[in-house]
Amino acid sequence: MKKRFTEPQITFVLRQVSSGILIREITQAIGVSDLILYRRKKLYTKLELSVIHRLKQLEEDNRRLKQLVAELTLDKPMLQKVLLKAL
Repeated sequence: MKKRFTEPQITFVLRQVSSGILIREITQAIGVSDLILYRRKKLYTKLELSVIHRLKQLEEDNRRLKQLVAELTLDKPMLQKVLLKAL
């Protein structure tokens, strides 16, 4: 019979592994093989790296957009003055 673990359960177990608890102890406690735990660790490590990469990408986009808004905010009064002089 296959056991299905939820994502929070898997991340909890992986945090235990990173805290220094022996993998053998953890796998015996939850009833899975060492291989499954190593596979999960590899998968979730890749996911965390992709999330970190995406976060950096979003921060760069946010910085660029803030700069664009600042430039447009500075341009607006200047354009209003030019428009008033033209009328």
